[in-house]
Amino acid sequence: MVDYEVTLFTGDLAFASTFDDIYIKLVGSGESQRTLLPRSWIPSLFKGGVSKCTISCPKSLGKLVLIELQKETMFFNDSWYPAKVDVKSPEGDTYHFPIYHWITDSELHYFREGAALLVFEDKCSVDGYSREQEIKQQQEVYCWGVYEEGIPHCIKADSLQSLPDDIRFSLSKTAELAYTAATGLIELELIGISECTENFTCVENIDRLLCVHQSKTSEYVRQHWKEDDFFGYQYLNGTNPILIRRCEALPDKFPVTNKMVFPDGKHRLADEMKKGNIFLCDYKLLDGVPTNTINGKKQYLTAPLVLLWKTGDKMKPVAIQLKQKPAKDNPVFLPTDSEYDWLMAKIYVRSADFNLFELNTHLLRTHLLAEVFAMSVLRNLPMVHPLYKLLIPHTHYTLNINFLARTRLISRTGVFTKFTASGGEGVFTILKKSLSSLTYSSLCIPEDITERGLKDVPNFYYRDDGLKLWEIIHRFVRGILSFYYKTDAEVQQDSELQSWIQDIFKYGFLSKESTGIPQKFSTVDEMVKFVTVVIFISSAQHSAVNSGQYDFGAWMPNSPTTMQLPPPTKKGTANEKTMLESFPSVDITVNGMAVMWLLSKQSSDHVLIGQYPEEHFSEEEPLQKIRAFQEELQKLSAEIKARNEKVPLPYTYMDPDVVENSVSL
Repeated sequence: MVDYEVTLFTGDLAFASTFDDIYIKLVGSGESQRTLLPRSWIPSLFKGGVSKCTISCPKSLGKLVLIELQKETMFFNDSWYPAKVDVKSPEGDTYHFPIYHWITDSELHYFREGAALLVFEDKCSVDGYSREQEIKQQQEVYCWGVYEEGIPHCIKADSLQSLPDDIRFSLSKTAELAYTAATGLIELELIGISECTENFTCVENIDRLLCVHQSKTSEYVRQHWKEDDFFGYQYLNGTNPILIRRCEALPDKFPVTNKMVFPDGKHRLADEMKKGNIFLCDYKLLDGVPTNTINGKKQYLTAPLVLLWKTGDKMKPVAIQLKQKPAKDNPVFLPTDSEYDWLMAKIYVRSADFNLFELNTHLLRTHLLAEVFAMSVLRNLPMVHPLYKLLIPHTHYTLNINFLARTRLISRTGVFTKFTASGGEGVFTILKKSLSSLTYSSLCIPEDITERGLKDVPNFYYRDDGLKLWEIIHRFVRGILSFYYKTDAEVQQDSELQSWIQDIFKYGFLSKESTGIPQKFSTVDEMVKFVTVVIFISSAQHSAVNSGQYDFGAWMPNSPTTMQLPPPTKKGTANEKTMLESFPSVDITVNGMAVMWLLSKQSSDHVLIGQYPEEHFSEEEPLQKIRAFQEELQKLSAEIKARNEKVPLPYTYMDPDVVENSVSL
């Protein structure tokens, strides 16, 4: 007889324990007997607990490839969350079986040994299990759904409770999110005015809204929001750093003259464009978007064109046109106009920026894409696949938070519908137009920065930190995947990998070839690049565009969610009174603040980039690559912190110390 020492770890999650009988079988070239794990007076497998047993076999089972687990009900059917199983063989080898899966029934469940295998090198042949069966079962659980035609597909689910257990929030996160959502107005001490539909009568009343919770950034915003320098700065390091691009020729629809922007005659527009000092922000995606009605009042949303001039280390606006088509009732506003003419033009731009940022930059280009990536992983890759092991940590909570976003933010009764100019029909108009204009290169930050002509713009911390993070992630991805894929032919031969990218192209990008998204992988380099995009979007990019929402939006005049008056059609009519009448009403403002507070608040069980509490890899090479990845992230974090000590307004959103592994909020 030979003995196998089995150690089973139950996850440290609420309700992970079970009173049920648990049976285990070891499978190699032979099979062990089905063995009942020993009991004790406490749940046989309790939360965070470790259960050990010895399985004796007549002879060695050879190399272990799989275990079978089965839960049989004793008193009542309860769920159980096993984390992993370690087995020490009589030959002295230790085998690791990652699980991290809720078991809720009495069916047989199969889990592979931790060494990753590609489909064409997998020789495992066991009655009742195959890679194909595992994938088929997953596809029955994770089905594609259509929330709205023309936008990326999502998980099919009728309710929060119908989501698969494995992708739902933990009890602690559910409780925290519910508490923050329910008490946000209370914590901000705004509950008493949350239903006040009156307009603000003075700026001082807006000022009082920030008296309870403010950050260094929100206070800086409150003090500097009127300044041209800060207006330009936000295109680089605010919540929407993907819009600005170098302007080499003015579009015909933006009839700006040299005299308009350089009235002193010391500079020429054509010369400054040749030098690379002129930049354009075009909100054309907002053109023609139907606007909301709130509190019985029609709301307004512009589609501006903004011209900026880089002078020294500053980025300053020099011309603003609030609608796309030039006309007599669509003047070009200039810094030389009256104080309120110019200020109101900037406010309408900031309101437009809020609506475009939330729906395109934030919702579509991080949340919705991350959901597609996650769904394709779960539907097409078995747990033993190296890409599953690499990407599954970057799907953590994504499907749950997106279900909540659809039901509580952008639905017909959602917060976005109630309190923003683009709420309702406008949401889907913007999302559809944004997806149609999206390109693969714009998702790859090195290519995006180059295409937008921003490589030498000073004080562009989103670019600086983002490019460094991209390179660190890219090296990590290449190190992991090149361990498993030695040649381009192996990439081409991997049918599961090809199904993964095909699903993404079909259901995420709706088979639009114009996006440039790959439909298949022919080389290791192509695969590594796309996987880098997946991890970067799910972690760094989401942090960059999500974490600063309250910082930059809490001071409402800097980011109005809507405007209550139409944009000015001529100069000389704006004053403080018209500005206050244009601002969103009190209830719209405070509810918007509460949502931004909720979406910017990190939960206690967050997982930072580079942290892998679930041990999916078992070979030494990928484990070494993970350690090197973590060291590089720590070094970058120290560099960012040192830089931030020397700048007036620290840029923290891509510091690995705050970047989460996945889109989880």
